[in-house]
Amino acid sequence: MENANILRVSNLNVKLQNQQILDNVSFALKRGTALSIVGPNGAGKTVLFKALLNLMPYEGKIEWHNKIRIGYVPQHVSVTDIPISVKEFLSFKSSSNIHRALEQVRLHDAPILNKNLGALSGGHLRRVLIAWALIDEPDVLMLDEPTTGVDLDSEEPIYLMLTEVRRKFTITMLLITHNIHIVEEYSDQVLALNKCVTFFGESKQIMDPHIQRVVYGEPVCIETQSQA
Repeated sequence: MENANILRVSNLNVKLQNQQILDNVSFALKRGTALSIVGPNGAGKTVLFKALLNLMPYEGKIEWHNKIRIGYVPQHVSVTDIPISVKEFLSFKSSSNIHRALEQVRLHDAPILNKNLGALSGGHLRRVLIAWALIDEPDVLMLDEPTTGVDLDSEEPIYLMLTEVRRKFTITMLLITHNIHIVEEYSDQVLALNKCVTFFGESKQIMDPHIQRVVYGEPVCIETQSQA
């Protein structure tokens, strides 16, 4: 793998119960890049994440750069019935890096450590989950719809915070989202999936009406190079 590439995916295929979920997906990602992954519901976006994390069987090749650390924030986390405080939750990973992680997500001044996870607002919960992913000082941050359950006024501050953290620590970010304005504003590249790759290019191109028809309309598979 070229030194500039932190990830290279070649001819990735995933089947579940004999149904093709991902079909011949290939792309490469340079270190420090923010990549948005878009597409209609059922397009295979979350399945791609699980394959990248080696959480499900696949065919093809996934090559991460040597000795990288990956932080992952899933879309859905049920914490309502879990009697655990923020401090206890973060301490499962590290008791020494809690303040730094909370500072990164801009919660270090909030009286939050002794609150139960289930009592947090949607915005505070998402920030705590991101802090959990950041506490190990990852090279790569993978976020599946990171503002799920967050009110509209709190969405942009979360993306601004993520951008600040990414640039300060040169973190590579992979982001699943349905919001094309988030794609344009907060990522460098966009990968459109509809089982196969329907578009791969610069994020600003997502505002082109033709590209939007390709991304969200009838899937037209394209071939992409797995090497940047």
